[in-house]
Amino acid sequence: MKVKICGLRDNFTEVMALRPDFAGLIFYPKSPRYVGDCQDDALKMKLTYTKKVGVFVNDDYDTIARAAAEFNLDAVQLHGDETPQLCDFLRQDYLVIKALSIATADDLAKLAAYKGVVDYFLFDTKTPGYGGSGKKFDWQILNSALIDAPFILSGGISPDDIPAVIDLKIPNLVGIDLNSKFETAPTMKDIAKLSDVMRIVKN
Repeated sequence: MKVKICGLRDNFTEVMALRPDFAGLIFYPKSPRYVGDCQDDALKMKLTYTKKVGVFVNDDYDTIARAAAEFNLDAVQLHGDETPQLCDFLRQDYLVIKALSIATADDLAKLAAYKGVVDYFLFDTKTPGYGGSGKKFDWQILNSALIDAPFILSGGISPDDIPAVIDLKIPNLVGIDLNSKFETAPTMKDIAKLSDVMRIVKN
């Protein structure tokens, strides 16, 4: 199972020493984990073992491409109302992760429009904002649905949830997204907790 650690900024280098599969940098200005104005050169280095993901909300191609070039992004995660056409265009140069907000099974109907134009879906908890709520949705919604595309589970996953996530028998669940429940403060990740999860998941 792949591990994506998102909302990174302040102790980025320490987290990268754990070698997660994906490292998420948030480019949404309203997020407390926004990195767009950060001058730390470590965030902009090309990574070898980890794919660096930029998280965007309703930005255009040029805005995304500028950030991708400056921060050496390997992938983009689109968390707003981006069109399938934009996803397809971006996919020529980057891995594309399309986030969908989930509250009920009806929300999964949005998948159909993006099939074949993204590399992964990411299912997060539906809230008034765009992710980062620290709240879980009912994972059984996914159990009862036929999801024939690889997806990453997000939304308030805590250290205590890891055994339950590992036990989920949902086809095409390929990874987990860890953020607020693994912090001592926004953008300051708890290295001990993340290290434990990496050991459990990767073993």
